[in-house]
Amino acid sequence: MRLATIRIGGTTAAVRVDGTTAIETGFADVGALLQAGGLDRAATADGARHDFGTADLAPVVPRPGKIVCVGLNYRNHILEMGRELPEFPTLFAKYPEALVGPRDEILLPPESDRVDWEGELAVVIGTSVRRASADEAVAAIAGYSVLNDVTMRDYQYRTAQWLQGKTWENSTPLGPVLVTPDELPAGARLVTSVDGEQLQQTPLDDLVFDAGELVRYISTIVTLQPGDVIATGTPGGVGHARTPQRYLAPGQTLTTRIDGIGELVNVAVAEKVSGGPDRAAAGA
Repeated sequence: MRLATIRIGGTTAAVRVDGTTAIETGFADVGALLQAGGLDRAATADGARHDFGTADLAPVVPRPGKIVCVGLNYRNHILEMGRELPEFPTLFAKYPEALVGPRDEILLPPESDRVDWEGELAVVIGTSVRRASADEAVAAIAGYSVLNDVTMRDYQYRTAQWLQGKTWENSTPLGPVLVTPDELPAGARLVTSVDGEQLQQTPLDDLVFDAGELVRYISTIVTLQPGDVIATGTPGGVGHARTPQRYLAPGQTLTTRIDGIGELVNVAVAEKVSGGPDRAAAGA
């Protein structure tokens, strides 16, 4: 099953996506659907219908209670950053204000001129779970989506703590759909492109800690709730690790695709801030 959240006027609706048709399920968004235990009802819902191709897509889970992110979790990315494989997952947080829809603009803040791409597989939790066993962790996964952890590298590396570079408002696309685990094909690959140039291309099985292990580990620390999102980390090919380094510029199109799920297509635009610093002087 494939689920999405669409915007209709001033509100949203959770829809089941059947081919090119989006069918309303009776829930306000996919997060609300999961919190209500509504997956079975969504599978048979027969509400109002919309053209999915032209629908205004919100983040698939618009306001997760938690967005837990994982750093340095693909072998090729760890090696390109000059680090050793970790014994435990590196965790940090992102806040819901960072999220944008899969076709929305990404805002480039005037305070940063080192905005980087990080295509990722997102795990969406379907049932409340704490101190999960391996089997319980897998069973708690409602499905998967696509996320790009767009990162302001200059802010990320101001200190040893990464959060300040990772959760800028209106920076992180999530969607276009949630696919249940049976929809994710074996050998699925993640591909990130800027203006059509492929910059990341890696099979998901290059993850050091897979989805089930991340749910098990994180649930040891805190209860994971329906609608919570885990961003599982990015593969090699980020702009910051290139020679010369490369970053997103206004007008560029960032595309993030995972086989079996779909793609995010987001144009980067300079954020207009009244009285804010000029982008040309950012980082000075």
